[in-house]
Amino acid sequence: MYIQEIKIANFKNYEQANLHFSPKLNVVFGANGVGKTNLLDAIYYMCFCKSYFNASDSLNINHLSHFFRIESVFLLKEQKESIIAKVGKGRKKEISRNKIAYKKLSEHIGLLPLIIIAPDDIGLIKNGSEERRKLINSTLSQLNVHYLKNLIQYNKLLQQRNALLKTFVEKKYFNVALLQTYDDLLIPLSNFIHKKRKEFVENIMPILQNFYEKLSQGKENVSCSYKSDLNEKQISEILNDNVKQDRQMQRTTQGVHRDDFSFFINNYRLKKFGSQGQQKSFLMALKLATYCYIQQQKNIKPILLLDDVFDKLDLQRIEQLIALVTNDTFGQIFISDTQLKRIKIIFDKLSLSYRTFEIKNSQNIVCSDF
Repeated sequence: MYIQEIKIANFKNYEQANLHFSPKLNVVFGANGVGKTNLLDAIYYMCFCKSYFNASDSLNINHLSHFFRIESVFLLKEQKESIIAKVGKGRKKEISRNKIAYKKLSEHIGLLPLIIIAPDDIGLIKNGSEERRKLINSTLSQLNVHYLKNLIQYNKLLQQRNALLKTFVEKKYFNVALLQTYDDLLIPLSNFIHKKRKEFVENIMPILQNFYEKLSQGKENVSCSYKSDLNEKQISEILNDNVKQDRQMQRTTQGVHRDDFSFFINNYRLKKFGSQGQQKSFLMALKLATYCYIQQQKNIKPILLLDDVFDKLDLQRIEQLIALVTNDTFGQIFISDTQLKRIKIIFDKLSLSYRTFEIKNSQNIVCSDF
C-alpha cells in the first residue's frame, strides 16, 4: 500500500500543491517553517480524517481561506483508492472514498494504516497517561473495527454517566437503578477494551526489545507494562465499590479510561532514569514495533512518516535508522529534514533510490529523482 499523489488546496500554509510520490522512499527538505511537517500532516489526514498536530479542523484551514480540500490516490492491494477530504468553516466535514461519502468517519480508520514519528512524541514518555492511551487506541483502531466502535461507545456512555453524577449533586437526589443501567452497558465494553490492550502489550514486547537493540546498539533490557484497574478487579466490582467516591467527585473515578502504560529500561522507569538518547531510542523502537505489529496483523505495510527525527542525532545513528527502515519489512516512507546533504550521503552509501521534494516555500516545490 502507498500513496501515489496528493492535491492540496488551502491546507495550513499551502494554497495549492499537486505532488506525485515514490512508492518507496520520499524525502521532503527545506528550511524551518516552509511547510515540511504540514505536507506530512496532509498525508496523515487522508488516513485518519484528522490532523496529527491540530485537534481543531479550523486550525488547519489556510488563514486566507474559509475551507481546505485534500485529494489523494492510494494503491491498496493493486486497487486504486481515491480519498477526498472537504472541510469548511461552519460546514460538516466530509470524507469520501471513491466518490462515496462516509456516513461515519470511523468507517475509514484502518483502511490506510500509517505510523508517524515526530519530535513531540517524546511526550509519550514524559507526559501524562492520556498520550500513551492515544497511541494504543490509534494502533488498535487501525487493526480492529470493533475496538474503535467499542471505544467510541464507551466514551459516549462515560460522558453520560458523568453528566448523571453531576445531575445527582445539582438536584440533590440519587437513583441507584438509573446509574446501574449505565454500568451494565459499560461492563462488556470495558472488558473488551482491557483484553485488547493487554494482548497488544504482551505481543509487542519482543518486537520492541529487538528494535531498541538495533537502534541503540546497547544491551539494556527495555519493557512496557500495562496498568489498569481491571488487572486487579472485575469492572462490575470497580464501579460498585466506587459509587460513593464517584458521587463526591461527580465523575467516574476508575475504569479503562484511566489506564496507563509504563516504560522501563533495565527495570527502572525510563522517564526518571533514562538518558535523553535512551528515551529517544526507546520512542523510535516503540513506534517501529507498533508499525511491525500492524503489518503482521493486517498483512499490509503501513506508510511511515519520519518528521524531523534526525535532530541531535549523529550520522552513525541516522545511518542505523535509515538502514533499518529501508529494508523489505517497511513500505513507503516519508522523511522530512532541513538538510538533504547528510541524508544523501547515507542514501548513496546504502545504494538507495529516492525522490526528493525541496520546499522553497508553499508555492514552490521542486521534485527530483535519485
